[in-house]
Amino acid sequence: MNLPKLSEPVPHSVGVKRPSRLLPALACDSHMHVFDPRFAPSPHWQRTPPDAPVAAYRRLQRRLGTSRAVVVTPSTYGTDNACTLDALDQLGEGARGVAVVDASVSDGELARLAARRVRGLRVNFVSPQSWGTTTPEMLATLAGKVARHADCGGWHIQVLAHPEQIVALAPVLQSLPVPLVIDHLGRIDPAEGPAAPAYGALRRLLDGGNTWVKLSGAYMRSTVRGPGYADTLPLGRALVQAAPQRLVWGSDWPHTTEAPGTVDDAGLVDLLLAWAGSDAVMDRILVDNPARLYGFAPAR
Repeated sequence: MNLPKLSEPVPHSVGVKRPSRLLPALACDSHMHVFDPRFAPSPHWQRTPPDAPVAAYRRLQRRLGTSRAVVVTPSTYGTDNACTLDALDQLGEGARGVAVVDASVSDGELARLAARRVRGLRVNFVSPQSWGTTTPEMLATLAGKVARHADCGGWHIQVLAHPEQIVALAPVLQSLPVPLVIDHLGRIDPAEGPAAPAYGALRRLLDGGNTWVKLSGAYMRSTVRGPGYADTLPLGRALVQAAPQRLVWGSDWPHTTEAPGTVDDAGLVDLLLAWAGSDAVMDRILVDNPARLYGFAPAR
């Protein structure tokens, strides 16, 4: 089906074509960020953030055909989740949030975040953090706080880590008392794909039944580049075969890890279809799975 082109590109998104297929109602972009100049970056952050407010993201939703979103607090803001919470207010009931906090976070703060539709905490072992070095002990502490905090039932821990860190952290990750979400395909090198040690660790986590993976950030390790990122096909298809019921997809807009003007979001949606292998599996990843993970109303 040839969907009509846009009249002009969306900010931080190359091209004017739409995805090759019309997405289902309630399709969710489960990983994106908002950067708004009204909110100051954390003092620890050295790079200038992009101008990527909610109004620009709504244009991406119209281009792709998504209606639900998960706003993830970027490392840019440290542990200040104000920009994410403001974005959730603007996007309404069709949005959920993933916050960044430090190990000293109180039960009261977790309750405040839950009331604003935050549904998870991101623990980042890759990017500079306002507290310094992220440790396995911090991960375990935050997971324990989420697990015992009744008002945050259904929450999860989201981990961004290098592949070798996933292997090293495997015993800790397996023992977490809350659902675990692994960012960006585990950052596994597509050249290794399912043969990578990190894929083996990830597969064991998936087989344990408590882990989810975000099918996002294909460009982070790809050497083929876009819009197809064809070298990621073996890895993406292996994950779909392993646990189609615990995968979600994210655009990672506005693509802060990439050079400006290089990422075509419609191509990322088409890549998801290539990973999924069918419309039915793709729809499960876009609608049913995020509804369960983030607490959206199920599709009728």
